[in-house]
Amino acid sequence: MKATGIVRRIDDLGRVVIPKEIRKTMRLKEGAPLEIYTDKDGEIIFKKYSPIGELSNYVGVFSEIINKSTGKTVAVADKDRIIAVSGSRKKELLERRITKEIENFAEERRNYIYKIGDPRVHVTEAADESDDLYAGMVCPILVEGDVIGSIILLLDDSGAAPSETEVQILTTSTQLLARQLES
Repeated sequence: MKATGIVRRIDDLGRVVIPKEIRKTMRLKEGAPLEIYTDKDGEIIFKKYSPIGELSNYVGVFSEIINKSTGKTVAVADKDRIIAVSGSRKKELLERRITKEIENFAEERRNYIYKIGDPRVHVTEAADESDDLYAGMVCPILVEGDVIGSIILLLDDSGAAPSETEVQILTTSTQLLARQLES
């Protein structure tokens, strides 16, 4: 755990204000769900709640199926981190924070499909010149109207835009995953 040096008091309704700097760093927006943990030493820990993160084994199998169908690396992310990967870039992607661009596609509830000539979109933060992890397609996962994450199809080494078949596979897979998570 990392100490911040910030102290806050509990108000008469039992509320504690999380400082703006921490909310910004942790990408906590108004209404963001938090899990509360306690330990025997009296610590209270707030953790961002990720409904899709609880099902990482299930979404891992789902990403494997898409990977086998497309032959491309597939990542499943919650709202800010990659939680499952299938394909050749697994070690480079798993548990890394997604870029603001990928997050925005999900928040705007729109698919992103790369086209030849478009600027490339990095998948994870801290991208440097040697990072070649680019999104070929991003589909937001909507469960009961709420965005809970996204499925990302990475560009392969050829840099070719996703085929119509790959677009259909990812779109359909995202809808199936969302439907399964609703039940």
